[in-house]
Amino acid sequence: MTHCLERNHAMRFVDEATIYVKAGDGGDGCMSFRREKYVPRGGPNGGDGGDGGDVIITADTNLSTLLDLVSRSEYRAADGERGKPKNQRGANGDDVIIKVPVGTVVTDQDTGLALIDLKEPGRSTVLAGGGKGGRGNARFKSPIDQTPTRWEEGRPGRERRLALELKLVADVGLIGRPNAGKSTLLSRISAAHPKIAAYPFTTLQPMVGIVDTDAYQRFTVADLPGLIRGAHEGKGLGDEFLRHIERTRILVHLVDVAPTDGSDPLENYRAIRRELRLRSAKLAEKPEIVAANKTDLEGAEQGVERLRNGLDVEVFPISALTGQGVPELIARILHMLEELKRQPEETAPPEL
Repeated sequence: MTHCLERNHAMRFVDEATIYVKAGDGGDGCMSFRREKYVPRGGPNGGDGGDGGDVIITADTNLSTLLDLVSRSEYRAADGERGKPKNQRGANGDDVIIKVPVGTVVTDQDTGLALIDLKEPGRSTVLAGGGKGGRGNARFKSPIDQTPTRWEEGRPGRERRLALELKLVADVGLIGRPNAGKSTLLSRISAAHPKIAAYPFTTLQPMVGIVDTDAYQRFTVADLPGLIRGAHEGKGLGDEFLRHIERTRILVHLVDVAPTDGSDPLENYRAIRRELRLRSAKLAEKPEIVAANKTDLEGAEQGVERLRNGLDVEVFPISALTGQGVPELIARILHMLEELKRQPEETAPPEL
């Protein structure tokens, strides 16, 4: 079985941003009267104003970070033009399109209401609608008033402050303590070379890739930073990326069965599970595969047995370094994903 990984490269991973959006104002209506030779009484001919442009957001598969929205936090669509004589309508304002990665959730900062969850590639919605153009005086002509001087101002476009949060979309999330071997496993099943911190040996930023198999099956996998005790309270890197685990369908929990610090593999497993429960009960209920890693090291057999005796789930002994047991782990992931496909999808947040 061979595997390969395709991944997006970004100089800096940013998964939160706050922006201000302002739709264009509608153009004012025009007050004008015909001025024609031999027509002693020219009627009204003021045109309507154009509509303001919309601010639209769309999910783009070519993006993997919200970095662009940090460097530019304000988006304004163009105003509609004022109406013109001779019943000419003003031009509509141009829309502004904001491109974000797939998996971005948009929330109104003032109300706290989740507006849109951009889980599907190409999905888009209007964040702020442009104002309607005002009517020109030609619209107000009536049998009673043949020469109206009345016209309307354009309506203002909507404005709002929004919080954007990127939650990586992946089938599988690799979790575990720092130095559990997640990055090594990713390198084993792919050509990836994850960026590792000097201490405490944890991935600096999450990475998403596509694992292809010889059976013409594929799944996406996210290598998530190692969690530490107290991550749900903001300690370490873990809390910054716990949100990404929420989006995955399956958790592969890597446990170091031969820890060099002398810690207990079973207690290390339980500590991570505790952090998940404290973050979210729903998160803790996600399907999980336990992979006992580093079986190539001395003393690993005792660690594997410790997990098997202490857990009421199947434990997959593997060595991410040598590849031992990895094909069996991949097969189990594929089988579980097939089972999940038969289950109904979660309901999405309401549209704007």
